[in-house]
Amino acid sequence: MNYRTLGRTGLKVGEIGLGSEAFVNHSTEYGVDLIEKALKAGVNYFDLYNPEPYIRDAFGIAMQGRREQFIMQAHMCSAWLDGQYKRTRKMPEVEAAFADLLTRLQTDYIDVGMIHYVDEQKDFDQVFHGPVIEFAKAQKEAGHIRFLGMSTHNPKVAIEAVKTGLIDVIMFSINPAYDILPPNEDVNTLFEKETYEAPDVLSSTDPVRQELYSLCESQGVALTVMKPYGGGALLNAGESPFGVAMSVTQCLHYCLTRPGVKVVMSGARSEEELMQAVAYCDAPEEERDYAQLLAGCPAHPFTDKCMYCGHCAPCTVGIDIATVNKFADLCEAQGFVPETLREHYDALAVHASDCIQCGACETRCPFGVHIIEHMSKAEGIFGA
Repeated sequence: MNYRTLGRTGLKVGEIGLGSEAFVNHSTEYGVDLIEKALKAGVNYFDLYNPEPYIRDAFGIAMQGRREQFIMQAHMCSAWLDGQYKRTRKMPEVEAAFADLLTRLQTDYIDVGMIHYVDEQKDFDQVFHGPVIEFAKAQKEAGHIRFLGMSTHNPKVAIEAVKTGLIDVIMFSINPAYDILPPNEDVNTLFEKETYEAPDVLSSTDPVRQELYSLCESQGVALTVMKPYGGGALLNAGESPFGVAMSVTQCLHYCLTRPGVKVVMSGARSEEELMQAVAYCDAPEEERDYAQLLAGCPAHPFTDKCMYCGHCAPCTVGIDIATVNKFADLCEAQGFVPETLREHYDALAVHASDCIQCGACETRCPFGVHIIEHMSKAEGIFGA
């Protein structure tokens, strides 16, 4: 397992995490066994949005005597009422569900307390200008939550959450299909093939999503990824909006090469799927490579936009072209140069200004990026 720092939280997390979909419609015993296998594979980051008692119980049993081995991303506002899941903003339900969470997990704290599923602007306003955020802040003050997070599918709402300064972690749906779509408050549009036939669908990352990734990177807000396989559609050529099938490894690598991303929740539904995701860590570069597939797919091929894949290397004079482009894109998305990005750029051994415009890199780029122009743009942004 490879480990990354979870943004400004400072927590060390495995690149591959485990989402709680894996435990649905299984027994507590099954859950405990799967958690054990995940730990042995090096997984230490777990998302628990489910309010089902038997799933919470499984984590509570598994964590006994080794709480420090678990980094728990668990959700507030997710309740189990009348035998079914409910997303709620009613404070008696929110408070009772959170108390149940701690009781069943047999712990007195959650590492990342997620405000659950905020996609609509009116819901964001209600949450961040009402009792929900005050409750979350109070739980953090009391030590029951170490860091605050929020889950969403809407990049506009995610950006607003980051700008509050209260949120340390955003759980966000990321994959190449979702990345080409403009923001929408209706999460169901992400799963509908007709959505990708709309005229405003792009052949590169939507600017609002790019702004979110840039903002998170510069502010130290960590992105944890849900739906890396697009609900399984990206793994099937017949269901994928691109008309080709990606592999699990390619999907994971795409997510992990986006700015701000620290861990991908694999969404494994079995031990086999969990091990398939964890195998990413030892996969060779050719298996991870998504560039040729996305550049040559029959529908929505990515064009003239750096995807940070590294196919342009090696540069004649040693410029790390993918990294330079990433830093420049992050600045362009925000409209200014954050000091942290300037420091990272200055630390590079070779800068955009060293480009000799030989064009060798452009012959290797599968996305048709005009790299010489991009290096000139980066030089203008950073002054070197």
